[in-house]
Amino acid sequence: MTTPFRVGFVTGATPDKWAETWRRRSRVPLELVPVEEPEQEEGLRDGTLDMTLVRLPVDRDVLHCIPLYEEVPVVVVGHEHVVTAVDEVELADLAEEQLVRPHVSGWRPEAPQLAWPVMSLPEAVETVAAGTGVLLAPMSVARLLRRKDTAYRPVVDLPATRVGLAWRLDRDDERIQTFIGIVRGRTERSSRG
Repeated sequence: MTTPFRVGFVTGATPDKWAETWRRRSRVPLELVPVEEPEQEEGLRDGTLDMTLVRLPVDRDVLHCIPLYEEVPVVVVGHEHVVTAVDEVELADLAEEQLVRPHVSGWRPEAPQLAWPVMSLPEAVETVAAGTGVLLAPMSVARLLRRKDTAYRPVVDLPATRVGLAWRLDRDDERIQTFIGIVRGRTERSSRG
């Protein structure tokens, strides 16, 4: 039996179109494995994943990474929050808010913050829905975890997050090159040159 090719993906990343192409072109089974952003490199390091769709940055001393696209940053709020009255916000508009989960940029509101427990993204959205704080996240995450009792708005002065495809430096086999080719849009007949 052929060992499956395992591709991890962070919340909000959508590997489906590439997986579909892989499955049409390859006899090797493909497994898609959801991973939490804080653990996005672990499966690559320990060899349980062959490649992962990650949010940058990643450790380039250990991993190859091809940047793929940028994601619009948004603030997720309860559906009755004042932010819902506008089309977009700036970080200054959020200065007095409670941030329920740290943002990768390191930005923090000016208001004293509560000592929130570590939360998964779904738990953070649930907390926001209760009206007790806000969440900064990529738009893809906000869309995926959207609820009737939440809303989101772009944050215009927060840097975009970047999604990339990562794999270990010491692994560069035919299966990895095939998946890279699929992600880059190569057809079965195109060369790697």
